[in-house]
Amino acid sequence: MRLQCLRSVIRQWLLVVITTLDRQLKKRFRPTQPTLVLGTLADVARKRSELIAENAFLRQQLLILHRQTKRPVLTPLDPGVLVMLASQLRTWREALLIVKPETLLHWHRQGFRLFWRHKSRAKTAQPRVPEEAIGLIQAMARDNRLWGTKRIRDELGKLGYRLSKRTVAKYIRQVRPMPPQGQPSQKWGSFLKNHAHDIWACDFLQTYDLWFRTLFVFFIIEVGSRRVVHWAVTSHPTDAWVAQQLREATPFDMRPRCLLRDNDRKYGAEFARVASGIEMLRTPIRAPKANAVCERFLESVRRECLDQMLVLNERQLQRVVKEYVVYFNTARPHQGLSGHIPIASRRSEGEAVSDGQVVAFPVLGGLHHNYRRVS
Repeated sequence: MRLQCLRSVIRQWLLVVITTLDRQLKKRFRPTQPTLVLGTLADVARKRSELIAENAFLRQQLLILHRQTKRPVLTPLDPGVLVMLASQLRTWREALLIVKPETLLHWHRQGFRLFWRHKSRAKTAQPRVPEEAIGLIQAMARDNRLWGTKRIRDELGKLGYRLSKRTVAKYIRQVRPMPPQGQPSQKWGSFLKNHAHDIWACDFLQTYDLWFRTLFVFFIIEVGSRRVVHWAVTSHPTDAWVAQQLREATPFDMRPRCLLRDNDRKYGAEFARVASGIEMLRTPIRAPKANAVCERFLESVRRECLDQMLVLNERQLQRVVKEYVVYFNTARPHQGLSGHIPIASRRSEGEAVSDGQVVAFPVLGGLHHNYRRVS
C-alpha cells in the first residue's frame, strides 16, 4: 500500500512539473509583439526601402485577414489611435482596411464632442432648481397652452423664482414639446382640448332601410362631455330642416361658443341665420380627424346599433336611435372620458353605489345591457 501511494504522489508531481515547463517554453518562444511606441522608435533608424517592403507585407496579411473576419474586435483605445494616425497621413482613406472611412469620421466627431463637453463644463457647481419650481413650470405649461417661455418665466418671478428662459424651456419640453419653426404654437388638437366644453360638433349619418331607401340621422354632440345634445331623422334633409334642428337644440338661447361642422351644402343661408352668434368652425376637405369626436360617435352608432338590425322605415329608425342615444348618454362608459358616462362625467368616484344586487337591464332588445345595482 505504501508503495502504491508513493507512486501516485510521484506521478502527480511529474505532471505538475511537465505542465509548468510547457507553459514557460511557450511563453519564452512566442513571437514578440512590440508596442506602437517602441515599434515607431525602432523604425526611425531603418531604411525607407525596407519600410516600404514591410508595409506591403503587412498590407497583404491584412487583406487575407479581411477575407476571413467580417467584424474585427477593437479595444476602447483603438479608435483614438486610428484617428490620431489618420490625421498625420494624407492618403489615410486608401490605407484604411479594417473599418469604413465613415466609421473613422464618426469616431473623430465623437472625440470632438467629448473634448468640447469637457472644456465647456461648469467650473463651479450651479445651484439646482427647486422641485417646487419645476412642478410649477410643468403645471403652467400644461394648463396654459398659449403661454411661452417668457410668460412662464415672468409668472415665476412673481412667485419669487428667478430663472432664465433656457432653464424654463428645459422643463417645458418634458410636458409640452416645442412646435417646429413656422408653425403656430397651438395645434388643432390643443385647441379642442382647451375649449372642448364650449364646442359642439354636428354631422349626418347616412343609412338605408329594408327597401333601400336613404335615411339621414343628424347628430349634435358636445365635444367635452361626449353628450348627444340633439338628434333627428329625415329622408330629405334641407337647409330649413337643419336650421330647425339647431333651433330645437338651443332652447332659451343656450348656445355653444363654437360649432364644428363640415362643408356640406345642407348648411345654407337659413342655417347660418339661426346660428348667428355662434362661431362656425369648418373642417378642411377630406380631413375626418378634424371632427374626430363626432366621427367616432357615428362609427359607434353604426357598429353597435344599425349594423346589427334591419331598419324597416323612418319611424322604426327614430325609435331605435332614441333608445341608443339614451343608453349612450346615461349608461355607456366612454374611453375618451376614462371610463365615465357622458352625462355623469363630472361626478366623483365616491358617488358610485357599491352595495346592492347587480341587475342587467336590456337595451335594444338585448343587444346591449345596462348593469346597475338595486336595493
